[in-house]
Amino acid sequence: MSRIAPRVHTDATVIAALEALAARLPDGECVALTLDDGNVVRGVVSAVPTMQVFFDPAGTEGSNAVVRIEDPQDDSRDHYVWLDRISQITRQDLPSTR
Repeated sequence: MSRIAPRVHTDATVIAALEALAARLPDGECVALTLDDGNVVRGVVSAVPTMQVFFDPAGTEGSNAVVRIEDPQDDSRDHYVWLDRISQITRQDLPSTR
């Protein structure tokens, strides 16, 4: 993964909020993530996201995290979502594989 993030965070309160958000995304959980632009990403969390150190495009060092969401009906469609873009998490039932 790149060491560059679109946004990084240095404020302890924001980082703590992102860590709390990451804790709400357990491995294997089926979710719908509403993003800050209104788009929704649906699928299964492939691994619990963890905060990491990145640099933003201007070179500022800070923290952010990415969650990988797998499409259970299409193995070739994974979504990588920056935690700071998530405005809502909704738990979902796994879709039928019939």
